[in-house]
Amino acid sequence: MSVRIPEETWLVDLGLISYDQADELQIAALNARADERIPDSLILLQHSPVITLGRAADPAHVLAAPAELARRGIAVREASRGGDVTLHAPGQLVGYPIVDLRARGRDVHRYLRDLEEVLIGALAGWEIAAERVAGATGVWVGREKVAAIGVGVKRWVTHHGFALNVATDLALFDTIVPCGLVGRGVTSIERLLDRGVSMEEAASRVTAAWPAVFAARLVEVSAQQWASAVRSGSSLAITRSRNTRTTVGSHWDPAPPSITPAACSGESAAR
Repeated sequence: MSVRIPEETWLVDLGLISYDQADELQIAALNARADERIPDSLILLQHSPVITLGRAADPAHVLAAPAELARRGIAVREASRGGDVTLHAPGQLVGYPIVDLRARGRDVHRYLRDLEEVLIGALAGWEIAAERVAGATGVWVGREKVAAIGVGVKRWVTHHGFALNVATDLALFDTIVPCGLVGRGVTSIERLLDRGVSMEEAASRVTAAWPAVFAARLVEVSAQQWASAVRSGSSLAITRSRNTRTTVGSHWDPAPPSITPAACSGESAAR
C-alpha cells in the first residue's frame, strides 16, 4: 500500500542553538516522525561556530590547528550525515527537514535535488542566478557555494539538511576546505547583493519556495508545541525558561534532552 504525501509540514524556528542540542533534537524528531507522532517538519535555526565532519570527511580538510580553533571559538563535531567538512556559524540559515521518504518513493537522490530546488527558488527571489553543479551537491553562484547540503536518513526519515550563507562571516571558512572541494570558494547572500540581509528575510524566501517543491503547505508551530509533540510517548524531556519565540535569530536554550542518538554535500545511506 502506498503512503500518501502529507498535505502539511510543520515549520518551527529554534533560533540560535548549539550543534549538540540540535543533533539530539533531530534524532528525537526523526523517531517521532517514523512512529507517526508528528508530521513532516522543517526546523530552521542558527548554530554557534562549529566545524562538522560528515561520514566521508577527510580530517586533513580541517586546516586550522586545535589551538587556533579554540582561540576563534570554533568547535569541531562529527556528524551523522553524508559528505565531507563544512562550517556553521551565526548568520547562516540552517534547515533540518524531518521528512518521511516512504511517501516520496524512498528516493534520496530526488530529495537532494528537491532541497537544491527550494534554495535556487529562494535565491531567485533576490534575482540571484544560482545553479546546481554536477557531482557537487549544493547550490552555487559561479564557482562559489552559497548553500551546502548534507543529509542523513534513518528509518526512511531524513535529518540534517541545508546551510544557506546569509550574513555569515566568510573569514571563518579559511579554517577548512569546504566540502573537500579544492579550488572553489564560498559566498553569501549579503556579499552577492552588496547589502545587509536579515535572517527573517532569508527565512521568508526559503519558506515561500518550499510548498511548490514539496507539495505541502507550511504550518508554523512554536518551538514549545513542536518539542511537546516530539516528546509525546517518549522519554524526551525538554524545559524552557524563556517565552516561546518563532523569529529566526532568537535564542533558545533548552535543557539537553535525554535520548539515545542513533549510531556539506552528499548523503548518508543508513536507512
